[in-house]
Amino acid sequence: MTNDYPPATWRLILEPRPQDGALNMATDEALLREVAARRSPPTLRLYAWAPPAMTLGRGQPSADADAAALIADGITLLRRATGGTAVLHEDELSYTIAVVDDEPRLRGGIVESYRGLSAALLYALEKIGLRNAEASAHAEHRSGPRSPVCFELPSDYEITVGQRKLFGSAQMRIRGGILQHGTLPLSGDIARVGDYLTARPPAARIRARALTLRDALGHAAAWREIADALVEGFTATLTLTLVSTTLLPAERHLIDQLVTEKYTNPAWTQRI
Repeated sequence: MTNDYPPATWRLILEPRPQDGALNMATDEALLREVAARRSPPTLRLYAWAPPAMTLGRGQPSADADAAALIADGITLLRRATGGTAVLHEDELSYTIAVVDDEPRLRGGIVESYRGLSAALLYALEKIGLRNAEASAHAEHRSGPRSPVCFELPSDYEITVGQRKLFGSAQMRIRGGILQHGTLPLSGDIARVGDYLTARPPAARIRARALTLRDALGHAAAWREIADALVEGFTATLTLTLVSTTLLPAERHLIDQLVTEKYTNPAWTQRI
């Protein structure tokens, strides 16, 4: 696949061992801050979650979450720094891209950058055998009451299979930097998120609008196989060299601070 991007080198942080949700969200924000400040290199991070967590979007009312049901099932409630609505993180592969704000691969607005990055995601899905995924403008957005479920409605150039959402992504821009992160549910019941929302969206409706990778492929795929395909996809479609390395000491310090002061702090989680 050809493109007009100049060759570039990004850092690759590969974290196959699942980790706590607050740590995952703090890591994403720390990467954004340090990259935006030009103290860290542009970064692609691939990671997993355990124990299960449900994240609300930055502006989503905390009343959307059924706190009692979450506690009963040992699921952590968190709030993302990015927008959107609720995502249940269980068996999945998540990705994060943190780059400076003049990065040509994320040029233009959010929709345009979604379109550019979707090529890498589609490449990876085809690599593991899924050839009917697509990313297009969803001109006929569903109307009606707001859905509390992220996977019920694709944004423009998010990945779908048969008009059912497969990848959920969100973006955040600060002075000097851009973060895009997203999640690919690998298996399980895509509708289970509804069990932890006070609106109790019908499971059949969620399943009609979203699916897991196992649903799409008809069989399971290993986390590492998908991660390797994503690395190849980003390398091939974005003219990148990805160098595998670890977090910097300053990043680790900021992550610890964000976990304590923000992502495990009820003042943030319950802010609205």
